[in-house]
Amino acid sequence: MRYPDGGGLTAGQRKRREEVRIRAADFFEEGVEVPCIARELRVSEKSVYQWRRAWESDGREALRSKGPSGYACRLGPHLQAKLAAWLEEGPAAHGWTDDQVWTAARVRTLIGRKFHLSYSVSGVTRLLHRMGYSVQMPARPATERDEDAVTAWREVTWQEVKACGRRPARSSASRTKQA
Repeated sequence: MRYPDGGGLTAGQRKRREEVRIRAADFFEEGVEVPCIARELRVSEKSVYQWRRAWESDGREALRSKGPSGYACRLGPHLQAKLAAWLEEGPAAHGWTDDQVWTAARVRTLIGRKFHLSYSVSGVTRLLHRMGYSVQMPARPATERDEDAVTAWREVTWQEVKACGRRPARSSASRTKQA
């Protein structure tokens, strides 16, 4: 599951997890056994053992949240705003005239051309998601779309080419070992 900040958890979720770890520290100080702590906090024993080792070496501070995990986005808010403006111009404004659809591969190329940064296609998909874009139908239909041709294809051509399905037949079974 991904979250808007791209770090895996929202700030509230990180805070709740930190509270659980701090409660575990209270139990550690009271000498409560690991299985009991795990049951009480509804976490795995493995997590409790890891937290206890951290607590024993560095105290409660070791159990505090260290902020969002993962790498910081290489495109800061200012560059993301520039990218959003270029995306609004449409693909034709940037050399893709065959259709008016932004794909993750095209956005990757655009980022490389404009910012001289290399992103993977999946990285671009995550970036666009963080920016509020989603993989859905476009807001406007393609200018090349011919509704009459689409309807004719559905009613005539599709009926001719679609498979009838597998014909019913008796199934067979065989032994793999001889009796």
